[in-house]
Amino acid sequence: MIPRLSGRTGTAARPSPAGFDRRLIPPMLVGSVLNPVNSSMIAVALVPIGVAFGAPPAETAWLVSALYLATAVGQPVIGRLVDMYGPRRLYLAGTALVGVAGLLGALAPSLGALIAARVLLGLGTSAAYPAAMRLTRSEAERTGQDSPAGVLAALAVANQTVAVVGPALGGLLIGLGGWRAVFTVNVPLSAACLVLGTLRLPRSTTRPRRVDLPGMALFALLLAALMLFLMDPRADRWYLLVLSAAAGTCFAVRELRVPDPFVDLRVLGGNGPLLATYLRQLLAYTTSYAFMYGYTQWLEQGRGLGASTAGLMLLPLSVSALIVSTLTGRREAVRTKLLAGSALQVAGCALLLLVRAGSGLWLLLAVGALLGVPQGLIGLATQNALYRQADPERIASAAGLLRTFMYLGALGASAATAAFYPHRADTAGLHGLALFMLAGSALLLATTLPDRSLGRLTPTTRRTTGKA
Repeated sequence: MIPRLSGRTGTAARPSPAGFDRRLIPPMLVGSVLNPVNSSMIAVALVPIGVAFGAPPAETAWLVSALYLATAVGQPVIGRLVDMYGPRRLYLAGTALVGVAGLLGALAPSLGALIAARVLLGLGTSAAYPAAMRLTRSEAERTGQDSPAGVLAALAVANQTVAVVGPALGGLLIGLGGWRAVFTVNVPLSAACLVLGTLRLPRSTTRPRRVDLPGMALFALLLAALMLFLMDPRADRWYLLVLSAAAGTCFAVRELRVPDPFVDLRVLGGNGPLLATYLRQLLAYTTSYAFMYGYTQWLEQGRGLGASTAGLMLLPLSVSALIVSTLTGRREAVRTKLLAGSALQVAGCALLLLVRAGSGLWLLLAVGALLGVPQGLIGLATQNALYRQADPERIASAAGLLRTFMYLGALGASAATAAFYPHRADTAGLHGLALFMLAGSALLLATTLPDRSLGRLTPTTRRTTGKA
């Protein structure tokens, strides 16, 4: 059952069911940016952290990987708890954990303690996005106005904006208070979420339900082993794939037998459109992250630019993605966005094949600007598609899985970048990576073009009796 939301949010009465309760938007937006702000700020803190602890880049890289791993596992797990117990409890618990993790990171005496703080940050930031999707669905049910495109677009734009300004914010904080300030900033952010969440998020009344803890543990083991392998895919790490396969088999057997599973594999297996959305998310973000990782390294080593200049060269990517999301966010148009986005990804990857060490700056900037457009289109499209395709009673856990596939794409892209740049990021390696991205983009287009069901994913208006 979907948790029933009470008629009050904190101490103030809920508005009449005429439209989306806009009081919910601030806690949704502030909570949802906790993950991208921590993902992006760390980029400029890795070097000073390495200097402080005498750690090489191979060790400080775990500060990035630890957050990805914790978030990829945490989002669907916490999302399922949101579905079962309502968004308020998990939102408050998760954002409180962000504050605790921020304090631990600011006081960390060693790199190991800092990595542990990043794991806690990943888990804490995993609650807000599933909670926002759950709230959006509940508001649609409460009002009978099932047109959440504007709200979902606001979430996407907020995340993209923070991802753009995150490195600059991190640099400012480090300049003011050293690298520990990058962790300390989570304390006021956590406090803001706790205040907004306490005052504005609706309470839910649910009956006690059994939590599928063994299923969650097997899922976590399956995903953790797979992601650890993708972080450093080598032949001598074969045991991680075996462990992942064994955990996956046990997970499938259990989930098909229990009455209230963590992931209802029967329903998910019969929901082809949703599985296709997860596949598109994986393909799209593998290309997106491969470009971000691989192009940046090539700009520094193959083109000979400085790190700060290379970072500025990616600014058109972020700006074009942000502009496209802002301009198109209020219209769902899922199939149109996916077709246009995948076609532009193909064009961008083909253009990347023309790049040489002596190419003009205009071409280098144009490639980034072009590939930013599909990033904005596809991200919105998959989010809206999931909202329409997922089981309403499991919308939060389904949204968490969507983020998991995004992080799997990031890790796959990282592995591909390492494979094409075995020694240094030269132009031949960049072109090999471009062909890899081109193949993934073509497959994305091929999975979208014949799928006519995407054109029927349109808003509906229905009157309800107020049940959520």
